[in-house]
Amino acid sequence: MKVEKFKVLLYLKKSGLDKSGKAPIMGRITVNRTMAQFGCKLSCTPELWNPRESRLNGKSREAVETNAKIDKLLFTAFDNLVERKIDFDAADVKDLFQGSMETQMTLMKMTDAVCDDIKARIGIDRAKGTYPGYHYMRLALREFIETRYKVKDLAFGQLTEQFIHDYQAFAMEEKGYAIDTVRHHLAILKKVCRLAYKKGYSEKCHFQHFTLPKQSERTPRALSRESFEKIRDVEIPSYRKTHILARDLFLFACYTGVSYADVSSTSKRTLIFSLLIITVL
Repeated sequence: MKVEKFKVLLYLKKSGLDKSGKAPIMGRITVNRTMAQFGCKLSCTPELWNPRESRLNGKSREAVETNAKIDKLLFTAFDNLVERKIDFDAADVKDLFQGSMETQMTLMKMTDAVCDDIKARIGIDRAKGTYPGYHYMRLALREFIETRYKVKDLAFGQLTEQFIHDYQAFAMEEKGYAIDTVRHHLAILKKVCRLAYKKGYSEKCHFQHFTLPKQSERTPRALSRESFEKIRDVEIPSYRKTHILARDLFLFACYTGVSYADVSSTSKRTLIFSLLIITVL
């Protein structure tokens, strides 16, 4: 995006003095042809304010600290948007200035968006069995945030590298999840943060260097002929139709070598369609 005009005008709201006599610092942002007003969440002694420079006069502790916060506020917000190489206007800069939970895309909001996207793509390019993992990760993450931070959501700017380590410990120790489940949850969390950064909702790509725990190693066990024959010959009551179907599909897979994924996705519709093809041929 080409920024032809970027201007921030700061001023004091002298009608809103607090109990200590300080006035809130307000601002007006202009980006190209867009404009937005905002509050800096900073206050200062009115006598120290220099309206021409939009800074505090002098070298007092208040002046030095407040001026430093103003500089960081202005340059960080603008630079973060420029680095993303995405289109933005005055309202976007305002949102970064204010850090508002209502106007920003937060961790749980982004997680909800990712889960909803997966759900919408079921049957298109995602299997039905993919969604539950995302759903339960969302529930566990929300519980972790409410338990650990006593809030319902967190802004991406509030996340630290320790967050993902604490969440891993919560999932394993307090929830009792298996290592493979925890690994899946952490992978989704990294995906959420990566998308948030890519879309410009987060100032940094959180947890990109975090290494996922190793998957548990399982030695495949072969079914003995004796066990196979027991399954084949077991008598199942006729009213247990789903049990009979499951057994028959299992035997079919054993005899033909069809993969579990293909067997589990088999339906009456696919069987009829396959039968029609065979009939035509």
